[in-house]
Amino acid sequence: MSRPPFPPFTRETAAQKARMAEDGWNSRDPVKVSLAYTEDSVWRNRGEFFQGRPAIVEFLTRKWAKEHEYRLIKDLWAFDGNHIAVRFQYEWHDDAGNWHRSYGNEQWEFDEAGLMRRREASINDIAIAEKDRRFLWPAPGPRPADVPGLGTDPF
Repeated sequence: MSRPPFPPFTRETAAQKARMAEDGWNSRDPVKVSLAYTEDSVWRNRGEFFQGRPAIVEFLTRKWAKEHEYRLIKDLWAFDGNHIAVRFQYEWHDDAGNWHRSYGNEQWEFDEAGLMRRREASINDIAIAEKDRRFLWPAPGPRPADVPGLGTDPF
């Protein structure tokens, strides 16, 4: 199994990889998303540490059962060889209808087949008013082409 583009990454292929990851996560399909990772992929997400596709599927299933109307934007931050770093923001609401925006950074390491073998994510959440939401495209689904990335938005 492989998932182009393959390392070593260029600016163009690293940005493509980030957008592919964003689109996958916006599908909110845990099994589909897990196929972008090696079978023994190692993850740190906030304070959780786990390994392997079954654990990824379990984690994402639990995540999206809690984070309703999830919408995500990832932007390329840096790249080198088989490593990519992204910054991201996503919005979601809890069971009580309270909206949140989550901010974070991820560091990724890929194998030669273009599958992610390591993902480390640091994430912070803030409560937002529904009127302050920015990510308004229909969900689940990819961010439309006319909705810009994070660009120079500092927060």
